[in-house]
Amino acid sequence: MIDIRLWKIGQKLPSEYELAKYFNVSRETLRAAIKLLEQEGKLLVKHGIGTFVIKPLPMIPSRLEFLQSIGTMIKLAGLTEDDNKEMIGEMACTTEWASALNIAEGSKVVKVERIRYADGEPVAYSINIMPKDLVGDIFERLDFSGSLFGFLEVHCKIQIARADTELLVPLKQDKYVGRLQVDKEAETPVILMKQLHYDEQNKEVLYSFDYLRNDIFNFWIRRERK
Repeated sequence: MIDIRLWKIGQKLPSEYELAKYFNVSRETLRAAIKLLEQEGKLLVKHGIGTFVIKPLPMIPSRLEFLQSIGTMIKLAGLTEDDNKEMIGEMACTTEWASALNIAEGSKVVKVERIRYADGEPVAYSINIMPKDLVGDIFERLDFSGSLFGFLEVHCKIQIARADTELLVPLKQDKYVGRLQVDKEAETPVILMKQLHYDEQNKEVLYSFDYLRNDIFNFWIRRERK
């Protein structure tokens, strides 16, 4: 009914009781269906107000064997990218970061945090850590925005060639998960992509944590039987 525009964008749906009666299902079954449509970004549930049809953002597909920046994935999906820098600063390297980047614990790193938007809606939260010795004071001297890969290539002569990637499901209590919840009453699914990036000589140059809305980003890989 949504797909054929019988229910139009912005329209408020009938009550739960009316819908359950119309479809001849239990109210529990109806609630489960509405929850799925909400997770797919087709419905917006405002508790105490009603359920509304909304225009979903397109799914952003990406094959895991291809290394692409988040900005590139957003643009390839035909969406307009924007970002909001939460912080850019210098700090001491933690034990985890030091182990990943193969540098001494406590040495200086540059940390960049920002929210990524697609067509004005928050879809990703990125945390990037780079050794200070590699990037110097470039983030202090120049205004950074857009592609981090491109920025490092142009201004630091760092060409990111490959990455080791781990996909995780972050806890709901994770504060960065909360930054991507468009509707505080709903639970937008989020995945965490933890990545260690290398240059052409396999030197560790960038450690990143990308929190991605799973209703927007879709990752897949083709597996072949040997």
